[in-house]
Order: sequence, then C-alpha cells, then structure tokens
Amino acid sequence: MALYESVIIGRQDLTNSQFETLIDEFTSVIKSHDGEIKKTEYWGIRNLAYKINKNRKAHYYMLNISSSPETISEYERLLGLHEDIIRFLTVKIDKVDENPSLLMNNKVDRHRNESDFDNIDIASKANV
Repeated sequence: MALYESVIIGRQDLTNSQFETLIDEFTSVIKSHDGEIKKTEYWGIRNLAYKINKNRKAHYYMLNISSSPETISEYERLLGLHEDIIRFLTVKIDKVDENPSLLMNNKVDRHRNESDFDNIDIASKANV
C-alpha cells in the first residue's frame, strides 16, 4: 500500500465537533476500503490567503494515510462532493514523519513563549 498525506480545509462556520464528525466520516471510508490512518493533526482555524466561497477562515486538518490508489480516488471524490469542504489536497509521500508537523511545532512554540512571557510579567509584578 502507498502512503499519502492529505490536508482538508473545512468551512469556518462549523463547530469543532461538527468538523471532527466530518473527518470521522472520511476516515471511515478509508478504513472500510482496507486503508489505514497513520497520523492525524488538527491545525485549528486559520486565516485563508484569500476569500474562498465567502470564507476568510477555515478549519485545517492533516491526515497521513496508507491505502491503495483506488481508495484515495474514492476518498477524494467524496471530499469534492461535500459542501462543507472548501479545498483539499492529497499527495503521495515516501514515509510518514512521526514527529509533529511544522505547523504544530510553531503552535507549541508560540504557546510556550506566551506562558514564559506571563511568568516574567508575574515575576516583575512580585518584585515591585
């Protein structure tokens, strides 16, 4: 079976639980055709570079998939038919990177920097 990486962009007006349910529908299609989900990452709601179907923001989700090309064709067909999916892209990859993606690393670093700043701010107030 070949390895694929797929990024799904969903409408901003969906709640997180609705978007997760939507992703579960697509992953069940892959699993029902003897595919396997190797890795998933929810990147959150991010700004789009330009308006797409009147949306300025969207939910981003990344899947690493091991399956046959026929399964990916069916998966992409269903993605294209669903009205809540703005865009998607699936590419063939050589191996699955077990580490978090760059977007996830940036999110963790940003959160860590914010908490460090809060600690410094609290410490400076304590010294005053």
